[in-house]
Amino acid sequence: MSRIGKKPINLPSGVTVDVSAHGVVTVKGPKGTLVQEVNPDIQVKVEGNEIVVSRPTDSKRHKSMHGLYRSLINNMVIGVSEGYKKELELVGVGYKASNQGQVLELNLGYSHNIFFALPADVAVKTETAKGKNPIITLEAIDKELIGQVAAKIRSLRKIEPYKGKGVRFVGEQIRRKAGKTAAKK
Repeated sequence: MSRIGKKPINLPSGVTVDVSAHGVVTVKGPKGTLVQEVNPDIQVKVEGNEIVVSRPTDSKRHKSMHGLYRSLINNMVIGVSEGYKKELELVGVGYKASNQGQVLELNLGYSHNIFFALPADVAVKTETAKGKNPIITLEAIDKELIGQVAAKIRSLRKIEPYKGKGVRFVGEQIRRKAGKTAAKK
């Protein structure tokens, strides 16, 4: 069996799970509600304080879906109980970030500012300290959504390998390249 798929998901206190007959899993918790549609071949059962995901056969397709849906449901349980947080750092001279509500304004060295509209489910906070790089903090309950938004912001100015300028995740290691050496005379 799938090592990930066969592990039961523990439900923290305050989190409820509802599985409908049509294969729709609804997870409710203190931070909100998430809904995921599950393939009809995969069975999801709530047994006491645990969720168990099972598959009908050992075919390759069923094995892959088994681990996938177990991970998706686990991410939903963590999201509604704790939430997810991603931090992006702007590295470069003159790079700035500010937000008005759900609109993020970025100055990334282009001739114009970039205005990035965020989904309503994602909370954003920007902080700029003197002598430090600006940091954008994203918070949401949906792991997939926050990952997509963070990747899109990061793609606006990719990390450059020579000086390390660009938008990166906090703590991300960048592979640096050596520049050209001076010509020998």
